[in-house]
Amino acid sequence: MEIPYNVEERQDTGMFNAKLGIWLFLASEVMLFGGLFSAYVFLRMGDVTGTFISGASELNIPLATFNTLVLISSSVTMIMSWVSLKLGEQKKFKTYLGTTLLLAGVFLVVKYFEYTAKFHHGIFPETSTFFAIYFTLTGLHMLHIIGGMVVIFYFLVPGSKMMNTESERFTNRIEIVGLYWHFVDLVWIFLFPVLYLL
Repeated sequence: MEIPYNVEERQDTGMFNAKLGIWLFLASEVMLFGGLFSAYVFLRMGDVTGTFISGASELNIPLATFNTLVLISSSVTMIMSWVSLKLGEQKKFKTYLGTTLLLAGVFLVVKYFEYTAKFHHGIFPETSTFFAIYFTLTGLHMLHIIGGMVVIFYFLVPGSKMMNTESERFTNRIEIVGLYWHFVDLVWIFLFPVLYLL
């Protein structure tokens, strides 16, 4: 027996079930990061000692700028992988999805070097309020990157069998992963100026 609305859109929402599910999940993620962003704003507004300004001056803006470009590029390759599937070009799909995974790995490697440089200079979450929220926000974002990489790897390697057996359902799944990935990228686009530039 086939599950209803697994591929076709529901009449009441205009979306298939998995797409509705990811939007609900992303709404909860907006609340999570929204709360943390709000905490940052209130803590920064109440900072009379200049902890946030001096903390931000310790951050590596060129590395963060590079990472921003890496994540934006990964969003483009994620879209291209989905478009390739829609056009039935499986080889291009795998190339673009593999590139997305590679770019995510580059982001994590750069973040590793950024974190180890901080630790080497004696900067830890307990160093100041700024660094407590910096490590919280960027650490949570990295966990989301790792989660996305696990799912992308799954659809690139073991889960890619579905591409030949249930192509439409597989294409829908890649669209879902793409929505999640764009959300993760969007969070970084907010994190970058808030933490590094302001």
